[in-house]
Amino acid sequence: MKIIVYGVRDDEKPFLKEWEAQNESVDVQIESVLLDADSVKLANGFDGVVAFQQKPYTAEILDQLGTFGTKVLSLRNVGVDNVDFTAANRNHIKVTNVPAYSPQAIAEFTVTQLMQLLRNTKVFNHKIVNGDLRWAPNIATELNQLTVGVFATGRIGRAAIQIYRGFGAKVIAYDIFKNPELDKEGIYVDTPEELYRQSDVISLHAPAVKENEHMLNDNTFAQMKDGVIILNPARGTLVDTDALIRALDSGKVGGAALDVYEDEVGVFNTDFGSFDKIPDARIKNLLERDNVLVTPHIAFYTKTAVKSMVNTSMDASRDVISTGESDKIVKN
Repeated sequence: MKIIVYGVRDDEKPFLKEWEAQNESVDVQIESVLLDADSVKLANGFDGVVAFQQKPYTAEILDQLGTFGTKVLSLRNVGVDNVDFTAANRNHIKVTNVPAYSPQAIAEFTVTQLMQLLRNTKVFNHKIVNGDLRWAPNIATELNQLTVGVFATGRIGRAAIQIYRGFGAKVIAYDIFKNPELDKEGIYVDTPEELYRQSDVISLHAPAVKENEHMLNDNTFAQMKDGVIILNPARGTLVDTDALIRALDSGKVGGAALDVYEDEVGVFNTDFGSFDKIPDARIKNLLERDNVLVTPHIAFYTKTAVKSMVNTSMDASRDVISTGESDKIVKN
């Protein structure tokens, strides 16, 4: 059994070596390059491909894998919106993902970012390095005085709700698939519009499906409270970036913490050497604002999560190759 692993980072290597030692019958080849139309040729002769969600896995790539006899494409992440499933099915390639590597990691990070916005830490950091140690006028807001609207109550959303409640915030939620326990508590509102109207903070934890694309746009921002805070640790395509910038300019949105961005591929996880060399004007616009926090898709990035991502994806690839089945196969 042979598995090739693409896009391997240094922080993943110890966990991959540990997995390989525990699965001596599997030949594992580690590659630092991402899976794309050029590097796909390296997969020739391998039963399984393990990759990370950085580039689109197009029909061209999947057709090539099909000619190699590849049985499975295992992603070390949750999202599968970059996979051409028509091509995967045509080539009899099963796709697996990691449904939940550490919901707590993402939930903790989201609330941490919110607390930074409420306590003006970005402003104070700028002031302090310039020798200004005064408090005013940057007075804070307490989370226990706010209503947090959680959009989508899957594993991450539920973990975030628990933390928000720990701070004493009022929490409401919307999801087309209601969690039975939360439903009994009466936490859900009936429509997204109700969530927008009632929330001081909107915390997004929804998947990147077609129905959710640009769910936050000029129209939905207009339905929100003035000064609302937007948190997006989920998927970049949930937010229309141009509309967000307009809402920030007008004051409709009072702050935002974005760990994802709709055009993040090729921008996030790249060292440009200096701020001026960042090629994306919209990201630079957001980064320069005192009331916006942009991080390069790091909410998941903990030792616990990375180990889980490696082990779960490798286990799924092995299982599909050996048995044709895995509980991590994505139904599409």
